[in-house]
Amino acid sequence: MRRRAIIQMVLIGVLSGVGVALIAYLVPWLPDRASKEAVQIDRVFWFVTFICIVIFALVAAVSIYAGLKFRAAPDDPDDGAPIHGHTGLEIVWTAIPAILVTAISVYSGLVLLDIENIAKEHRTVEVTAQQFAWSFTYPDLGITSQELVLAKDEPVELKLSSKDVIHAFWVPEWRVKQDAVPGIETRLVVTPTQLGPFPVRCTELCGLGHATMLSRALVLSPEDFEKWVQKQKQAAGGGGAATSGKQIFGEQGCDTCHTLADAGSTAQVGPDLDKVLAGKDANFVRESIIDPNAEIEEGYQPDLMPKDFDAKLSDEQLDALVEYLLEATKAG
Repeated sequence: MRRRAIIQMVLIGVLSGVGVALIAYLVPWLPDRASKEAVQIDRVFWFVTFICIVIFALVAAVSIYAGLKFRAAPDDPDDGAPIHGHTGLEIVWTAIPAILVTAISVYSGLVLLDIENIAKEHRTVEVTAQQFAWSFTYPDLGITSQELVLAKDEPVELKLSSKDVIHAFWVPEWRVKQDAVPGIETRLVVTPTQLGPFPVRCTELCGLGHATMLSRALVLSPEDFEKWVQKQKQAAGGGGAATSGKQIFGEQGCDTCHTLADAGSTAQVGPDLDKVLAGKDANFVRESIIDPNAEIEEGYQPDLMPKDFDAKLSDEQLDALVEYLLEATKAG
């Protein structure tokens, strides 16, 4: 009888485990792997998943068998016999989880240490987060971009910081994620292994415009990356105040909250600049940047827009931004 019970539980456990394993294998839970680090992180994921499947199979087997075998009869209102406990069983179900958690911790720690190591020859990119935008600065190239552009197979160290609240940088295909914290520089190491654009997400709730805090990581071949670098340097070399103002508009994240046709932005966190600035003069535009709560457009809430642009921007930068907005909205 006991052998039969064991066989029944084993069969239930195997069927449960196989069913869950098939679901785990056939359903594409994860996005494509596009970085060197993603391979190791996925191994940790599947290692933990395998342990969970085994635990599920064991628990399901015992639960289903016990529910079927020892269920109360319809005409039996009595309680079951009292159980005092089983010291050996309690030791086992305490020791096994402790061993499993230790194994997961050690394996995860070793992978973390390995992926945080970076080759001596690598590129450094400074990532700045603010409500609700990302900017990426290449200190060795003198370039600041609204997109993270990298060369395929080149190790990169991202140095993250925040101008306001805590944000979190995440590219799903790379698997790695790191917080950007005010007053603290954090780091993230990644080696992209696939070409193409990948979405950049903020995964830390950072305000009303959190859902719009999006950017793009563009991985190019080394040759195309060099072409991009030269193009960025040429664009930064001239163009006048309006061109400079357009660059500031992007760098300060204005395009993540406002619609402006000239900048190609369609965000709706804040008012549509093509409408609210049309026909306005330079003083109105400047005051709207410095003191955004002075006049609140109908349908929008105060305190969405940062109030420290007069501290962030020099007078020359502010003048360039105002001139660009006037020209872009055909005002003045």
